[in-house]
Amino acid sequence: MEMPSRIIFLLVLISNITATQNATETEPRTVNVGVILNLQSLVGKIAHMSILMALEDFYSVHSSYRTKLVLHMRDSNEDIQAASAAVDLLENYNVQAIVGPQKSSEAIFVSDIGNESHVPVISFTATSPTLSSGNVPYFLRATLSDADQVNCIASLIKAYGWKEVVPIYEDTDYGRGIIPYLADALQEFGGFMPYRSPISESANSDQVEQELYKLMTMQTRVYIVHMSSAIASILFMKAKELGMMSDTYAWILTDGITNIASSLSPSILEAMNGALGVKFYVPKSKELDNFTARWNKRFKQDNPNVAVAPSQLSIFGLWSYDTIWALAQAAENVSMGNAVFQKQWHRKNITCFGGLGISTIGRNLLDAILHSKFRGLSGDFDLKNRQLQPSTFQIINVVGGAPQEIGFWTEKHGIIRKLDQNKLETTNVNSMPDLNQVIWPGESYAVPKGWQIPTNGKKLRVGVRYSGYPEFMKVERDPTTNATTATGYAIDVFEEVLKRLPYAIPYEYVSFGTADSGNYNDFVYQVHLGIYDAAIGDITIRYNRTSYTDFTLPYTESGVAMIVPVKDNKNKNIWVFTKPLTTDLWFGSIAFFIYTGIVIWLLERRINNAELTGSFFRQLGIAIYFSFFADRERVDSILSRLVVIVWVFVLLVITSSYTANLSSILTVQQLQPTVTDVHELLRKGEYVGYHNGSYVVDLLEELGFDRRKIRAYNTPDDFADALSRGSKNGGIAALIHEVPYIKIFLAENCKGYTMVGPIYKSEGFGFAFPKRSPMVNDFSRAILSITEGDTIIHIENKWIRERHTCQNDGTIASSSSLNFKSFSGLFLVTGIASTSALLLALMMFLYKNKHKIKNSIGCDHQTEEGYGSEHSNEQNQDREQDSNQAQNMQMTVPNDAQDDACQQEIDISLELISSTGSGVQTCPDISSHGAASNGLLCQD
Repeated sequence: MEMPSRIIFLLVLISNITATQNATETEPRTVNVGVILNLQSLVGKIAHMSILMALEDFYSVHSSYRTKLVLHMRDSNEDIQAASAAVDLLENYNVQAIVGPQKSSEAIFVSDIGNESHVPVISFTATSPTLSSGNVPYFLRATLSDADQVNCIASLIKAYGWKEVVPIYEDTDYGRGIIPYLADALQEFGGFMPYRSPISESANSDQVEQELYKLMTMQTRVYIVHMSSAIASILFMKAKELGMMSDTYAWILTDGITNIASSLSPSILEAMNGALGVKFYVPKSKELDNFTARWNKRFKQDNPNVAVAPSQLSIFGLWSYDTIWALAQAAENVSMGNAVFQKQWHRKNITCFGGLGISTIGRNLLDAILHSKFRGLSGDFDLKNRQLQPSTFQIINVVGGAPQEIGFWTEKHGIIRKLDQNKLETTNVNSMPDLNQVIWPGESYAVPKGWQIPTNGKKLRVGVRYSGYPEFMKVERDPTTNATTATGYAIDVFEEVLKRLPYAIPYEYVSFGTADSGNYNDFVYQVHLGIYDAAIGDITIRYNRTSYTDFTLPYTESGVAMIVPVKDNKNKNIWVFTKPLTTDLWFGSIAFFIYTGIVIWLLERRINNAELTGSFFRQLGIAIYFSFFADRERVDSILSRLVVIVWVFVLLVITSSYTANLSSILTVQQLQPTVTDVHELLRKGEYVGYHNGSYVVDLLEELGFDRRKIRAYNTPDDFADALSRGSKNGGIAALIHEVPYIKIFLAENCKGYTMVGPIYKSEGFGFAFPKRSPMVNDFSRAILSITEGDTIIHIENKWIRERHTCQNDGTIASSSSLNFKSFSGLFLVTGIASTSALLLALMMFLYKNKHKIKNSIGCDHQTEEGYGSEHSNEQNQDREQDSNQAQNMQMTVPNDAQDDACQQEIDISLELISSTGSGVQTCPDISSHGAASNGLLCQD
């Protein structure tokens, strides 16, 4: 009987265990979750309402889930209270996760506690970039880091062409965290922050007003406001009272303010009119519209004392809603059977947090949250990188007391008007962004310039310096008023620039002492030290000076040249008369002389000019003589006269040019520089000079000059004296100086000196301003308008040319020999005229004797036939007959009619030959066998 009773007992025990297990599996499991918020703040109230509604909505949708979140709310006003609330939740309620806290400074403490306890801490409002650290792996950010929005803000600043901005930020971890990232984003396109304006979290109205007064004394007028809504409300109310919400100011709001702008009071929004802002873009959806309507209704019911309910649910409310959904989903996927806190007694209790237990499911719950990904009310919710990833920012403009959407920013496309625009990035330096119309503070449509000279009575301190050339800068001090006055070329340019600026600048001149008090590098460095707001005068733009100041465009010529004495270099060569013409021109002229003479001889010989008698060479000489003295010799042919007219003109031009160039060679070219190359001075070891205080001394040393061979002088009179004495007599062989100074020196010293070079390139004179000064661009544009017109010429005439009677510009005129190419056109004309006349004469001759030529051709043919048939039998007889004909001077006349025509042609030829008078006689007898064809003549 014992065995059955034991079996029955075991069966009953197993049945009870199974029933207990089934009951345990069907009962809902709870997970304690702590929520730490500042319930007195607007963001805290919005988030609290969204969290409660999120819990209700999640389990109404997922009613079959066995794991339920149990929320434990805690109110925090300070960092210590948030930390103590976290400790209380962990020790007394064993919370497996903490949502919050609200502030970045609070999150720093709470994240450390969660890290020690292996409890995930999820904040949807702590945006400080300093929290994104690998040292706190249990901290998750269900929001964006402030560093994600700086590129959007920088794109706005870059697009409007602003270079300087001043951040006004809350002096907390939240406010300070964005500054380094903002500075880096601005630096990418040359922007910077000349001043940073931190405001205490507990600042009152008077303290905020005092900081705004300080900002009004500065030039920058573009502000980036990064602070909580409470301090921002005080800031903008005071800014409006002080007149800082006018058309000369630009205000940009970060997402901390913009995200809750619709929840601010109308008076605060009215004070913000004209400000731009950026915020996280939330895509529209039906679920969002439905939830917003329910949320607004419930918020008014639960907060009847709130005067103005938010017109639009802020992104913080949506992120808190999605955070609860992600946490509830993760809790369902994690086994809660061993959800306990284990005490670690072996650990030393170094801090008050050292005794906290370690959650056994903390790691699993953290992994489940990281893998939770869904489409929430705020968009894609994904914490795989321990924070939400930025996608699109919305740009708003506060207009009429309400934020208005004017565009978007994405990392791919930059600033765009609509999200459906499929184009490349459009944001460029100094180009207007692709946005809807922006209404700036003061209801202005014009983009603020971004800076302005303060109107608090402070004047621009303009540094001036004594110059060795009073034409450029002359500084005087009034002994009565102790005021500094300045005149000169540079002052006229500076004051003309001020007239052309679109705004007025009050200024005063501040003297840099005497001409001997430091060099120009020291003078310019005063701008970097902040002693001067600008430095003007004969300041050369140099590379080393640009490292600590910015320069405007130059307003003078550039370059470094030499002033050297000139010497009498009169050419005493006996062949100097050949110098005016080059060799090719000499030979070309001679060739055309001969050719023209031959053409005249042929033309005049045709009409039996009485001057052309005697031997061939005598006639040719007379013809060439016509080429030189054609205007004195008689020519009968009309064609010859045309050739002579053209040739006389050519001869006149060449003669005049020769005379003029020879005179230039014998007079102007007498003066030559004594030195033409700076390296020649170096090789000969000559002494050189420079203007005391000038950077030229560094240049000379770079070229290799010995320091002992370089001498400094202060005035143009010192320069002239040193140059006149020469290097061997205690002076210098050359003065190395800048071109603008050389022009003044040569204007005063007309004779004996000249300029050689430039030998070195420089950028000319400019005005120096502090680095990144906004006035540099405006001054440069004004200088460009002056130098492109005649204003700079009038200023130069006033201070350089009209003050001196000498107009020597330092250049030496040099004569060069005339070459054949210079007169190729004239030679072409006379060549064409001579050749055309010769061809025309030949054509006239052929036309006049065309019948005789035809008969001559026929006679030649008949004679050749007879001569060919009888040549072999009568050769000796013909020779004897020809000899008898030459002796008797008689001509045989043929009997037939055809031979008679040939004989007449021969008579004409002989008659022409006898008329030359050159001793040629007609043959006594010409055989009918080839005499006519051979044209044989009898010579004396």
